[in-house]
Amino acid sequence: MLMAHPAVLQNLIEQYDALCVLRAQEGSAEVQRRMDDIAYTLCVVTGTRDIDAALVAARHRLPGAQPQNDSLLSGTQSQEETLLPA
Repeated sequence: MLMAHPAVLQNLIEQYDALCVLRAQEGSAEVQRRMDDIAYTLCVVTGTRDIDAALVAARHRLPGAQPQNDSLLSGTQSQEETLLPA
């Protein structure tokens, strides 16, 4: 799989976030087209199929990223929660 440099991922995330704000303010077709382009690129470089998963995957690849329990996002318990007695 193609692995993007962390600086490229950071740039794509920043562009996508900025375009989300612009879309909320303007809602223009050009902003939406650019968002679609960046979303597609993020999905390709992270090996995911939707923008939410791509953003999570990209953020996990950035320097200083901390592993987090994302079981609420996936709807499943983490392995630690499953193995620990109550």
